[in-house]
Amino acid sequence: MILEPYEESPMTSTAPIVRPAAADRSASVTVPRARFGFVLAIVAQVLMMVGASAPSPFYPVLAQSIGFDAIVISAVFAVYAVALLLTLLTAGSLSDHIGRRPVAIAGFLLLAGSMLLFWHADAVAMLFLARILQGVASGLLISALSATVLDFAPGGRAGVAALWNALSPGIGLALGALVSAVMLDVSGEALLDVFAPLTSVYVVLAALFFVVPETAPRKPGVWASLSFRLSIPSEIRADFWRGAPAVIAGWATGGLFLSLGANIVRGELGGEAHLWQGLGVVLLAGVGAVTAFVMRKRSARTMVLFGTSGLAIGTLLSLIALGVASLPFYLVAAAVTGMGFGTAFSGVVASLAPRIPPTQRADTFAVIYLLAYLAFGVPAVIAGALVGVVGLEAVCVGYGVVVIVLAGVAFGLRVRARR
Repeated sequence: MILEPYEESPMTSTAPIVRPAAADRSASVTVPRARFGFVLAIVAQVLMMVGASAPSPFYPVLAQSIGFDAIVISAVFAVYAVALLLTLLTAGSLSDHIGRRPVAIAGFLLLAGSMLLFWHADAVAMLFLARILQGVASGLLISALSATVLDFAPGGRAGVAALWNALSPGIGLALGALVSAVMLDVSGEALLDVFAPLTSVYVVLAALFFVVPETAPRKPGVWASLSFRLSIPSEIRADFWRGAPAVIAGWATGGLFLSLGANIVRGELGGEAHLWQGLGVVLLAGVGAVTAFVMRKRSARTMVLFGTSGLAIGTLLSLIALGVASLPFYLVAAAVTGMGFGTAFSGVVASLAPRIPPTQRADTFAVIYLLAYLAFGVPAVIAGALVGVVGLEAVCVGYGVVVIVLAGVAFGLRVRARR
């Protein structure tokens, strides 16, 4: 549905939008309370993403215990991305109208509910419900938490907020996959030991947000904010499409690792320990976060060129590792791929964000994330469906070739653009 533009909100954790009013609202907040709000919002972002990757190492285990194949794993993963995207698009600016605290509290209570469902998952329908609920909760939290970090940035330094907004997702994804993989290896009740604590943690986070100062007073227009339109400003339209292959390559790679990564390590590389099965996601996201931090002062063009190169080279190395059936080689390749995963998308956003007209920021980020989450979920579902037809190895080769081609196209387009 096409509607008139509404007031913008931070629609992404990698490129928060600065509102002068936010600094004014938080000016009266005492320094200790502002610091507490800043730290809490960052910790909350990390823990939200811990929950996003925590289910991934469990998929092969649940597939055996419940009885489903790779297409179901991919579909369970994809519904999370779809639910998150739709919620982000329709409710991304909700915290601007009813306040940061109500949205954060509601989001974490919903997230706790999704973890409770994962904890007691004994049927495919419950897995779908858990993942959908988690997607809705995460869609509410992404914009509210990134805005909270920005509102409480020390001394109003938006750069500090932007850095943490960029690093938090990778840190959380790495920790979630690592903790789940370790618990699967050392615990006889891994579902309990992972999802029960996460349920409790999210309830505690919801409670803690009751004591955080509110930085976004209520204002009219809440119903109008629950709508969106898809449009790209003419000023950046050419650059958006120029960066699209990099966005698709990076997010599609993340989707494959999070949906079928554990199956690849176990079925193709002989990694029986769950730690090995989860380590691919840990390296992809963890190395990505570190690389984004190291390159935080580089130009957007440099980040895109580096990121697309890393995606292409890392994916090629992954295919070689699968060909020689070497798990150590594959993990090295995952780390190289992670360097590209952490910088390609950030570079594209950084190249567009400064030139987006203020009245079109929300619409533009909606389109960027629509493209990203489509790349995140749809290829993974197709890959899962093809596993039963041509086999996992053939799917990985085909998937890898597509990623390499897209990364190569993105690299060439960025070289020609000269910015």
